[in-house]
Amino acid sequence: MNKELSAPLAPTAAVPAWLRASGIVLGGSALVAVCARLSLPLFFTPVPLSMAPFAVLLLGLALSPRLAAATLGAYLAEGALGLPVFAPAAVGGLAHLLGPTGGYLLAYPFAAALASALWRRSGRGYASALLSAAAGNLAILACGALWLAVLTHASAQSAVTFGVLPFLPGDALKIAAAAALATGFQRLRRQGN
Repeated sequence: MNKELSAPLAPTAAVPAWLRASGIVLGGSALVAVCARLSLPLFFTPVPLSMAPFAVLLLGLALSPRLAAATLGAYLAEGALGLPVFAPAAVGGLAHLLGPTGGYLLAYPFAAALASALWRRSGRGYASALLSAAAGNLAILACGALWLAVLTHASAQSAVTFGVLPFLPGDALKIAAAAALATGFQRLRRQGN
């Protein structure tokens, strides 16, 4: 066997922290964009079922609070600039952020940072990941329902009926899946060290 081919690779310079963080932000915002495209419009509400909250919660559990908020901030900036990252809709860009789903979208950075901060302060087990993700999801639903009520001049009861209740069963599954993936990834990292 050729010695050059079997010799270990020479150590490379460490990746600068800003470059690593930039890659994480771009990769994370791409994950949210792909998940947002997996959506199902509902005939009784202007808010579609979407996998984007799952990605938001997963990133919140996987990243530091600051990096999670930056990732979701980048996602919103990409959408505001007109990139097709939001769930399919008749309008795009900044108008999409001002539409019926605007409250949900604008809550993403806060929800991801909240889930991240809560999980990092806990024992990092499945139950704490579940509760942290649930708190982040509650922030998304609360901001979304509030925005929907203001935008449509609906009562609080109507906003909850059309902006929260239809999403609870699916969100419970998203929360459980994000918590399971985050704790599984945490175990793998510990075993690798």
